[in-house]
This record gives sequence, structure tokens and C-alpha cells, in this order.
Amino acid sequence: MSPARRRRIYKWELDATARTRRASVGIAWEQITPEWLFLISFLALIAIGTIGLRAVPFFYAPGATGLGWIDALFTATSAVCVTGLIVEDTATYFSTWGKLWILLLIQFGGLGMITFTTVLIASLGGRPSLRQEAITASSREAVPTVDYRGLTRHVVLFTLAFEAIGAFLLALVWVPRFGLVAGVGHAVFHSISAFCNAGFSTFTDSVMGFQTWPITLGLLMVLIVVGGLGFLTLEELWMNVRAWRSRRGFRMSLHSKIVLLMTGLLLVGGWIGFGILEWDNTLDAIPGWARPINALFLSVTPRTAGFNNIDYAEMSAGASFLTILLMFVGGAPGSTAGGLKVTTVALPALLAWSRIRGQRVTGFLKRTVPEETIQRAVGLIVLGFALVTGSILLTVISEGSPPERFLDVMFECVSAFDTVGLSRSMTGDLGGFGRLTMVVLMFLGRVGLPTIASALTVAAYRPLGDFRYAQEDVVIG
Repeated sequence: MSPARRRRIYKWELDATARTRRASVGIAWEQITPEWLFLISFLALIAIGTIGLRAVPFFYAPGATGLGWIDALFTATSAVCVTGLIVEDTATYFSTWGKLWILLLIQFGGLGMITFTTVLIASLGGRPSLRQEAITASSREAVPTVDYRGLTRHVVLFTLAFEAIGAFLLALVWVPRFGLVAGVGHAVFHSISAFCNAGFSTFTDSVMGFQTWPITLGLLMVLIVVGGLGFLTLEELWMNVRAWRSRRGFRMSLHSKIVLLMTGLLLVGGWIGFGILEWDNTLDAIPGWARPINALFLSVTPRTAGFNNIDYAEMSAGASFLTILLMFVGGAPGSTAGGLKVTTVALPALLAWSRIRGQRVTGFLKRTVPEETIQRAVGLIVLGFALVTGSILLTVISEGSPPERFLDVMFECVSAFDTVGLSRSMTGDLGGFGRLTMVVLMFLGRVGLPTIASALTVAAYRPLGDFRYAQEDVVIG
């Protein structure tokens, strides 16, 4: 065989190998489900954030030694998962560039990498993939009035608009105190952190220094609540406003009605509860006229915001447990908030109320909720409870915590899983295993247990069919 022929054959073999590799990569990429794409985007962002915090020395203030790998992973996960738990003081340990890096992780994590990717493709004249559209339109059946093709663009517009307005108003209040540059910097950071329900602060004592600043507390609460309502509800509220302006009728979905009702009930109930439990305790040092708004802030911040206006280590056991309950519920689906979500908690309550009244179906506001949705809600509550309970047990054992710190450990685990960021001064005392446990809890809480289950369960992508085993009853109670 001539040398020229051997070269041609060799080149053909190389081209064939390359074509086979490209085909296999293409097949593997097409097999990635929306849930896996969502998980991969968050894992990639956490990895980038961790490497940045570990490798860039000018992210730290003069005198700071820099974070180790575990602490860098913890901080990056806390920022991407918009939690707010910290192992080092953000205000003093990081430089301006380090704070900006954390802020970018919060912003990308709060909105989700998929949202930014979709907007980038659209701005370049491309079209989002079917996987990205599947993620955006996962709740199409629950809220059919929303245009899901334009929802992603509206998500970014809503976010940037509220963050810009919040930063502008906070700057008006803070610039006279901190100066132009520092005041604007604090305002932008806290506006993004509040709307994304992140809880990171550029003040060492979070917002404890603003206990007698009702405008500051009020602005932060508005940003937190709006960010926790969920973009589907915000979209429907905007559609309702446009329909009212044009004198057209508009029916809001049951989803948004439950979100708004539960949000109001939890805020008012928490406000009254904290006012009673903490009036003569942590609120005692605050002037009487400022205690009501601080009690309301105590009700708002467990909605996974994570800002603290009092020292939670000094909070009473009753108020701490009330905070745990509010953290466990969290915000609304499709929002920057974490937790089990208000609709998940509301459906089993509606189920119980319907059964008490002798009704065979679960209804609310002249609508019947599908039985499958209620079963998923009950399953999610059971899984969340089991995961948090197991994490509390592991943390207590690994940290060797004394009995008097059990409430602190429970508070920390619930705060991590529900991406809140509040702490009873426990985070800094955790060892390496405890911090890694919190990392896992923050990630699972941010991406959501349904996403994890769908990604890991192959059967979730197969038609279930009508097959079932023979029925057999079980004695309960």
C-alpha cells in the first residue's frame, strides 16, 4: 500500500472517530432532562463561586487570610442558594471586589442560570431550547393565563425593576448617613440581597443598627415579600392591573389566590406572635413606637430573607420555634424564596378541612384541587421533614452538641434547608462535617426536592399507564 493511500485511510479513520464522538455527545446532550439541566447549572455556578473565592486573593480585605476549600464552598453555596449563612463576616472579611463577587453569585442564583441563559439567547436572536422552555413552563397547567414564552423576559424585568427602585429608595435614606459611594454601595447590595431573599449584608450586625429606622425596615420588608410571592403571582397581578385599566375582566388562578392569602395570614399571624412573645425580651431595648415594625420584621425575615434586626441567640424558645415554623413554610413556588412553599403547606390543611366537613374532594374558592397534587404536597412535606430531622441528628452527633444547644442545631438545619440564613450563633461553631451537611441542605433546599426526585427517578419520564397491584387495606391510628 502506498504512503499516500495509508495517509488517506488514516485521515478517514480520524474523521470517522470524530464524527462518532460528536454524535455520542449530541445524543448525551439531548438526553439531559430539564431537571438535570437545572441541577447542573447550579452546581456549575457553585463550583465557579468556590474557585473564585479560593483562588483570587484581592477578594479579601487586608489582613484576611482567605477561605479554605470547605469555607469557600460553604460561602459560595450560601450565596448561590440565596441562604445567607456565613462563616466569616461579609462586611469586614471581604474587599469591595469580594463583596461584588458574592453579589453576582446571589443575583445569578436568585434568578437561576436557566433564566439568564434564555434571556441571553433571546437577545442574540436565537430561540430557547425545548429543555429551557420545559423548565419555564413547568406550571402551565396550574396557571394557564400566563404567557410562558414571555415569562422569562418578564422575570428579569420584574427583578431588575424592583431591585433598581429598592436601591434608589434605600440610597436616598442611607447616603446622608454613609456618604455617596458607601451609601449607594450598601443600597445596591441590600436591595439585591433582599429581593433575592439572600440575607447577606454589608453590615456586621446585619440590620440591627436600623431598629429605629422604619423607612429602611419597611423598604427591606417590601422587597422581601415581593421577591417571595413568586413570578407567576407577580405576572398575574400585573395582568390584573392591565385588565383593570382596560376595563376587562380577569380571573386570577387558584394558585395565586392561595399564595396571596397564605402570605397575608402568615405575616399577620407571625406579627402578632412575635409581638406577644418578644415584646419584653429582645424588643425591650427598642423604643415603644418602633417595636411594632420590628415585630413585623421578625415575621417577614423568616420567609427565607435572613436579615436579623435582633440577636436571635437571645430570642425566647417560643419565638425561636415560631421562627422555625415560618422558615419551614417559606415563600411561594417559582420565587427567590425557599422553604416547603406556602401552597405545599396549604393543600394538606385544605384536605383536612374538607374531610372534617365530610367532603370527598378538596375544594377552595369554588375550585377542586386534583388529588394527585395534594398527594405530592403531602409527600413533599414528609420528605422535607425526614431530611431535616436526619440532618439534625447527624449534626448533633458529629458536633457533640450539649443538650442546651439542641434548639440552636435545629434552628441552623431548618435555616439551611429552607435557605433562610438566620442563626442562633451556631454557624461559626460548626466543624467541617457540620458545614458540609449545611452545604448539602442549602443545595437541596434551593433546587427543591421534586427536582431532585425527578432527576434521579427514571420512572418519572415513563408513562405510568393504568396498571396497578391488587388493593389491600392497612390498619392505622
